[in-house]
Amino acid sequence: MRRPVIAGNWKMNMTASETRVLLGQLKASLAAAGDVEVIVCPPFTSLAEACSQLRGTAIAVGGQNMHWEEKGAFTGEVSAAMLKDLGCTCVILGHSERRILFGEDDAMVNKKVHAALAAGLTPILCIGETLEQREQGVTQAVCRRQLEGALAGLTAGAAARLIIAYEPVWAIGTGRTATPQDAQSVIGYVRAWLREAYGDTADTVRILYGGSVKASNIDGLMAQPDIDGALVGGASLDAGEFTRIVRFEVQDR
Repeated sequence: MRRPVIAGNWKMNMTASETRVLLGQLKASLAAAGDVEVIVCPPFTSLAEACSQLRGTAIAVGGQNMHWEEKGAFTGEVSAAMLKDLGCTCVILGHSERRILFGEDDAMVNKKVHAALAAGLTPILCIGETLEQREQGVTQAVCRRQLEGALAGLTAGAAARLIIAYEPVWAIGTGRTATPQDAQSVIGYVRAWLREAYGDTADTVRILYGGSVKASNIDGLMAQPDIDGALVGGASLDAGEFTRIVRFEVQDR
């Protein structure tokens, strides 16, 4: 069985002092996370505070982005080694906001994936289609292109260390969520692609859904056979909401 993952992407929210308060609430409510792997991904300025606060707890810390080079003249960037040194265990890569707003392409994401793995970080690789692409019926083709580009050169052993997050761009921050069945359809396709590319490794890679995930829809999403968790945006900034998401309820799966 694949261990479920609930990861919170805080985006450009939470100062270090606000982080201290929120994490204090989460530590109290998630002292025992059970069989769920819980990750929070604060902004860079709050990573040191988060890693310090959460050291020795059941909650892991990840970065929201990183550069592929180990060091150098890259103003405003951070390296995998910097994240690792703080205590981060993973890093979000290829998020649609990075792709659309900051021009990251599949080749750049691929270099980041390789660098993260080399540093011992778990990449949380984001893929997903825009509303226009969805309406054109090319969702699978878009996801396939992003997977082929981002994972080029990876062995099956390296791929087994990935977490993949399917985040339809039209559902991020819009309040619109793919139905559990729609999400399962695409994530089932992603797992089929992984099986085509890496054989039985496909059965071990955890695939998350992201896009307006809330306490009110997490149970239906987690009831799907190929959905192994969620990459949560705005709802991860509310301790009560995020705790309920982590404590999702599934009757039949």
